[in-house]
Amino acid sequence: MTTTMADSMTDNDINPRTAEQARRGRRIALALFAIGFGPMLLATVMYFTGWLNPTGQANHGDLIQPLVPISQLNLVGDDGRRLADRFTSPTAPRQWLMLVAAEGCDADCESLLYLARQVNIALGKDADRVMRAAFLAGIAQGQRNQVAAEYGTMELLSPGAREPIWPTGADPATAPRILLVDPLGNVMMQYTTANSGEDMLKDLKRLLKLSQLG
Repeated sequence: MTTTMADSMTDNDINPRTAEQARRGRRIALALFAIGFGPMLLATVMYFTGWLNPTGQANHGDLIQPLVPISQLNLVGDDGRRLADRFTSPTAPRQWLMLVAAEGCDADCESLLYLARQVNIALGKDADRVMRAAFLAGIAQGQRNQVAAEYGTMELLSPGAREPIWPTGADPATAPRILLVDPLGNVMMQYTTANSGEDMLKDLKRLLKLSQLG
């Protein structure tokens, strides 16, 4: 029986090419990951460590350490969808989030609502890279309607099926605060009434400059 060239090829002839293709595929996948997430990871490292920061001060807000996933807060939007889903959906825009969190809404809470809006406006052309939302526990419907009317572009969130689990040292029941969430859905920093609008604006401008994701 005549043996063709294809019949005479052994596994040793085939496997090297298959293995090389697999290695090439892995290199491409790693390169794509680095392009997509590398700048964000670099920005986080620089922010947490102050690396390459000539002033030696990396931030004005208080860092949340370790980072807390937004899913831990168990919050839902006006449409009933989980807030966390907006950071994992492949079709959702990658944005930062300023989340005002408070128990009730006293003068300090109102001050932070105003601060978040003014900082967002002050970002200018980058304003659409940052969204705003608020979780105001225990407020009456009348006050909720008032807040919604005054801050129309800011979404009011509600608790989901489970109670929110706040980051250590960031429970709004102790004092109202603004939580900063990165485009990957990590609660990374917080601000209180002790921080000025300039503090938050400087932090956000630096983060947006470093980040290519959101």
